Amino acid sequence: MLMIPAFVPAQAGDPFGGLGVLFPMLLMVVIFYFLLIRPQQQRAKEHQQMIAKVRRGDTVVTSGGFVGRVTKVPDSSDEVEVELSEQMKVRVLKSTLMDVRSKGEPVKD
Repeated sequence: MLMIPAFVPAQAGDPFGGLGVLFPMLLMVVIFYFLLIRPQQQRAKEHQQMIAKVRRGDTVVTSGGFVGRVTKVPDSSDEVEVELSEQMKVRVLKSTLMDVRSKGEPVKD
C-alpha cells in the first residue's frame, strides 16, 4: 500500500499568518520568567548582600549544617573563621554560609 503525505492547506481566515503559535509560547516564557527566574535572582542577590555584611560575633549556619560564631573576617579573603566550640575553630568560605541566625555586637579589637 502506498502512503501519500497529507498537506494541510493554509487557512484563508488566519489573521496572524502563522504567528498564532508564537503568542502562546511567548506568554509561557514571560510567565516562566516572573515565576521562576526573577525570584531566584532576587534570592541570590539577597544572599550575596548577607554574606558581604557578615562580621565578628555573628552566629552563622554553614551549608554543611554547622552552627558557629564568627571570630575573624579578613577583608582581603573570601574565608571567615568560625568557632564551632571553645576548642574548635574552622575556616569556611563565605559562599558556603547559608544563614546568619543572629547579629552579634562586633567584638572590640
